[in-house]
Amino acid sequence: MGKSKTNKFKRPQFNSVGLPVNAVKEDVEVGEEDRGDAESPTAELLEKLQSPSADVREFACASISRVVQQSLTIPGFLQRDAVRRLGPMLLDLCVNVRETAAGALRNLSACGGHEVCEDMVKQDVLTPLTALLKECCSGFESSALPGRDQKNTVEDVANEAVNLLWNLCESSGQALALFNKSGLLDVVFQCLERHLQNTELAISAAHCLHTVTEDNPELLCSMDAASLSVLENVLLSAVPGMDHTLLRTLVAGVIWNLKSSLPSARQAEMLNAVASILSQSLELDSGRLVPELRQAEESRYAVGLASAEEDHHHTAGDIAMEEDEEDEEEVEGAGHKRNGKAAKKDKDFSDFLPRGKEELREAVALLTAQQTSLEIIVNMCCSDDPSDDEWEEASSSDESETGPDALCDGVSSLMSPLCLSAEVHGALVNHRIPEKVLKKTQFPGPEAVDVCRQNPSWKGLIKKMQRVQHRALTCLHNILSAFDAESLGGAAALQGVAQHLSTLVFGATEIPKEEEFLEAVTGAMRSLLQMIASKNIPQCMSPQQLMSLSQAATRCEVVSVRVNALAILGITGSTLAKEKGTADTLQMIGSALLQVASTDANLVVSGEALDALFDVFADGEEAEKAARSINLLPALKALQPIFKAKIRKEGRGKYSPEQLCVLDNIKVNLKRFIGYLETVARK
Repeated sequence: MGKSKTNKFKRPQFNSVGLPVNAVKEDVEVGEEDRGDAESPTAELLEKLQSPSADVREFACASISRVVQQSLTIPGFLQRDAVRRLGPMLLDLCVNVRETAAGALRNLSACGGHEVCEDMVKQDVLTPLTALLKECCSGFESSALPGRDQKNTVEDVANEAVNLLWNLCESSGQALALFNKSGLLDVVFQCLERHLQNTELAISAAHCLHTVTEDNPELLCSMDAASLSVLENVLLSAVPGMDHTLLRTLVAGVIWNLKSSLPSARQAEMLNAVASILSQSLELDSGRLVPELRQAEESRYAVGLASAEEDHHHTAGDIAMEEDEEDEEEVEGAGHKRNGKAAKKDKDFSDFLPRGKEELREAVALLTAQQTSLEIIVNMCCSDDPSDDEWEEASSSDESETGPDALCDGVSSLMSPLCLSAEVHGALVNHRIPEKVLKKTQFPGPEAVDVCRQNPSWKGLIKKMQRVQHRALTCLHNILSAFDAESLGGAAALQGVAQHLSTLVFGATEIPKEEEFLEAVTGAMRSLLQMIASKNIPQCMSPQQLMSLSQAATRCEVVSVRVNALAILGITGSTLAKEKGTADTLQMIGSALLQVASTDANLVVSGEALDALFDVFADGEEAEKAARSINLLPALKALQPIFKAKIRKEGRGKYSPEQLCVLDNIKVNLKRFIGYLETVARK
């Protein structure tokens, strides 16, 4: 079986969503079921958008912004044409209304997901949004917009608008196409150029650029020397702080997306700069920094409270803090997608934080920077063949044997080991990226987790720390698939990685059940075991441990987890088949694979189980003995017509052409393998 890898990392939908910059003090109660009459809260709020009073219009937009965070309320707003009613508010004469309207549409796009974003684009929300952004950029120096007051600046409005644009382009192909044609690229670059004056706006612009430049060749033609100069200035800036670390990391991702547009004379230099930024981000120790930031916050509040007690009153800021902590639990829950498939609901809460939580914002920026760095490295370790991504996204499986017997002509290139360019390989090695990625696969220590658990506002960081670990494991998977053993440190280093992964999976009383962790760790283990087996390097995980992992994985709904576990068993079994006295273990592995091949409803999974059986029982006395013990030949003969019929009956409707091609090859190999077993039986 050839090396495998994870497909290019598609950034999770809506990394950053939230309320407008000004905290909404009023809370509007909306029931789960809209009554559908003209007196409903939804209808009342939308009616207030037409009020001649700017304060009423602002209140209505701010209230909608809060209410749509409850996803059950969104259909009621959409049925009442909320997008067309809110769109003109983006160009309201009052800047406060513009900002809160942009915030309401931003939350609607974030909490509504893909279909709502598509609907918003169809209702032409991009026309007023484009006009607003262009007007904002023209007013950056003067910060002059109609109705401006001290609380609102043109950059606050631009920040909400850029986030809305980012959400739409993340989720809607039509929005991305309109972005390419509307001159918005220059506008977003102008927002990025404000990085020294307004880091928050620059980060939003960098997030947006990171999204729109990914796999978008049409946009690459619009890049000029001035744009690249802006990116380089941000990348090479040395401003301290976690927010600037995040900003530089995002810009590194943009430059990687634009690598084909870089002048050839500058490519090596810029690649080295990108690797340096990623390395710096991964060097930061969240296990130490998160507790330090939490302690700094407590110290600052203690000083503030002492001052407040001297004045004999309870500050409004403390009350707001307590309210925000209560609201924090409600923040998580908007949907996102990863690698083209629905993922568990999970939403970043950073933009729901009030201005006073600087330390928490720094912690969020730190973890987001590290997550983003790891996602960029995943992509750096992937080939640029678009069919490669399509195959992986469709099947999460590239487990067939390489060679003419195992593959259709059009798919053979998908199964071969990756080859990194010398420049990318050198940059990653020179900046010790593999070593730092491995370190990030270790979850932060109990101190960081404890300080987050003790405060509701910080509790959401635990999920972000878990996500960093999962991305690191996925990144390790791709590194193991793309590098050779020697460049990773040789046998001793690989054995150390095996011991580390073994501790992650088997160190607790039971194997973790969290799906994203299982998907990431089984992928990394699979790549590692393949490399170890190819080099005949002993490894520390016992067949019994791997069997227990396989049993846990087969109960997982995620197809790629089941596929990875079967591949691990195939690698383990094929290695054991070369050793003496392993028939009993091979029998155990063979029975497990046969069970999955016969019962799993997914053809990709059952096909992978068959493929693993071919590997395990391909040759050797121990394998022959084990095959007889589990009656492998009659079992496969009975399974053969069922497998063929399922491909014929279900294949065209459920599986992609690439998957069907591989399944057809497995069907052919099954026939040949049965013939081989019959020959062995006649001996």
